[in-house]
Amino acid sequence: MTEATNITFPARRTDDFRLVAGVSTAHFVSHFYMLVLPPLFAFVRADYAVSYTEIGLALTMFNAVSAVAQTPAGFLIDRINARLTLIAGLLLGAIGFTVAAVVDSYWVLIAAFGLIGLGNTVYHPADYTLLSRHVAPERMSHAYSLHTFAGMLGSAAAPAAVLLMHGLYGWRGAFVGSAALGALAALLLLFTPGGEAHHPASKTPPRDTGHTNWRLLLTAPILMNFVFFTIYAFGSFGLQNFSVVALGQLYGTSPVAANSALTGYLLLSALGVLIGGLIAGRMTNHRITAALGLSSTVLAAILIGSVDLGTLLLILVMSLAGLCSGIVMPSRDMIVREVTPPGSFGKVFAFVTTGYHIAGILAPLLFALLLDHGEPRVIFFVTAAFTLLSIVAVASVPHRRAA
Repeated sequence: MTEATNITFPARRTDDFRLVAGVSTAHFVSHFYMLVLPPLFAFVRADYAVSYTEIGLALTMFNAVSAVAQTPAGFLIDRINARLTLIAGLLLGAIGFTVAAVVDSYWVLIAAFGLIGLGNTVYHPADYTLLSRHVAPERMSHAYSLHTFAGMLGSAAAPAAVLLMHGLYGWRGAFVGSAALGALAALLLLFTPGGEAHHPASKTPPRDTGHTNWRLLLTAPILMNFVFFTIYAFGSFGLQNFSVVALGQLYGTSPVAANSALTGYLLLSALGVLIGGLIAGRMTNHRITAALGLSSTVLAAILIGSVDLGTLLLILVMSLAGLCSGIVMPSRDMIVREVTPPGSFGKVFAFVTTGYHIAGILAPLLFALLLDHGEPRVIFFVTAAFTLLSIVAVASVPHRRAA
């Protein structure tokens, strides 16, 4: 198999821009969807008269389905039209939020988040496959950073947008509004170029060699990336999904102040991604960038868990931690790309990013149990511990390409 049969590069910069814009819009929605429920925890919990642990089960369901189905989705996307699978994923998510809003049942809510999780399986493999196949190599790190920036922007926009929709139409209305966002993104992707599984000149698909079957995923470089993504995601989950409630329990921080700190974290993460894209385009040792950025999260989590910083200092610390966290992300993606054989981007990115969902299965239950047992401080210390472990993991990723 040659690289030419699996990767095509647009002849014009405008083609790159249209593709990156369409893929980034879908990534915006995927991250927005991950943070639709957390700002509404208290309202949904009160409506169904359940515990935080029981509401956390919805996120566990979302991540369990994603964890099981994402790698098979990556194998499929390496062989079929990646753009159409991305459209299907957006529509599944929109349907899931609509069902959760319309049907008044706790168990239907849990099942609906399973459907949303199924839609979520296509985002990472399809996004990275489209970018890796069709964007010119000299613009790859910038494409990755813009793609990640859009995702972080979706995360940053979600808490405020969801709470605004809740204030106007209740939490069910916020779900319907989120569904409409996914449907609009799917419509945009209908007019986005790219997505064929193979080079147009290639009449037959490539053979399923050692580079394209499951054995590839068990090689040391890919496995260590998977371990890194899993541990990194576990550390990130506490700050992004439970910091607002934890700060309220621990210091009596108002929801407005805590959400402002979270928004600062997410917005500065998005800005950090753009800075990180420039750094990744100029550095060859991406592991150093990742380790330095992650170290700031360790320090911030320990500080927040140890001291009541007050509103302004809390926002500042969270925002700086977000900035450094964002700088890590393009380097993280380049570390995966440099060990991935041509033609295997879908399955490899699907597999390593499954680590997010495995963490997402366990993290909601752990952090929710800590809240239910009156231990909000431990949330920040657990975040610091897992982030510290992720530094060790990323430093251990082999530099050689998987074979």
